[in-house]
Amino acid sequence: MTFEKILPQLIKLTADVGKVIMSFYKADMAVEMKLNKTPLTIADQRAHQLIVEGLNRLTPNVAILSEESDTATFEQRSEWQEYWLVDPLDGTQDFLEQTGEFCICIAYIKNHQAIFGLVYAPLTQTHYYGFDNKTYKQHNNIQTPLNACSATLPLRVVIGHNSTHNSKLQTHLQQLGKHQLNHLGSALKFCQIAEGVYDYYPRFGPCCEWDTAAGACILQNAGGCVVDENGAPLRYNTKNDLLSPTFFASGIH
Repeated sequence: MTFEKILPQLIKLTADVGKVIMSFYKADMAVEMKLNKTPLTIADQRAHQLIVEGLNRLTPNVAILSEESDTATFEQRSEWQEYWLVDPLDGTQDFLEQTGEFCICIAYIKNHQAIFGLVYAPLTQTHYYGFDNKTYKQHNNIQTPLNACSATLPLRVVIGHNSTHNSKLQTHLQQLGKHQLNHLGSALKFCQIAEGVYDYYPRFGPCCEWDTAAGACILQNAGGCVVDENGAPLRYNTKNDLLSPTFFASGIH
């Protein structure tokens, strides 16, 4: 897989899907609640359909695992050496609450590792992508390389809007010492650490591999790191469920 070769098509695909997502933004729409009690809208479903169609055209022989697809069993998934991992609309709650903090996440997984990550923010029309030890931000057709290897004092911590009441997170934050706490929705947290806006993102609450893979890959290729409680990099498609472990994302490797 030569990501540099297909990157222009992926950028166009996500920009086009972003326009469709924005056509539903601030509109009245039905909201279903999935079994995991997260919301599902027509924007999620349309984005999923268009992304899957686009990826199938680009890479017809590569499996696709999307948040909104019928999930393959682990027996089926365990045969995949590589596949696309997609969240068509990450931050659906933020989309509904009209914070603007939602994005499209597309990662490429090979041998249980994310080797390519792309995140697109439809509201600001900004792309982030990382692979081959390089990460870029693209806005208004201007590509800017990102390097996350910096930190400030006090530490600029970023968490999700709904994470505040997590007791493990609260204990962890108390142990950090002096820090500045910020809130941001979706995988954009990884991207803003990669561009030096924030320093640290601890995650104790539940999330899935499609929420994590693209953003984590972008941050790692910018020189940052994302590790679990044992200090090991995150791995994908290794077990029956698709839940990500507790992890810590940082701008310093």
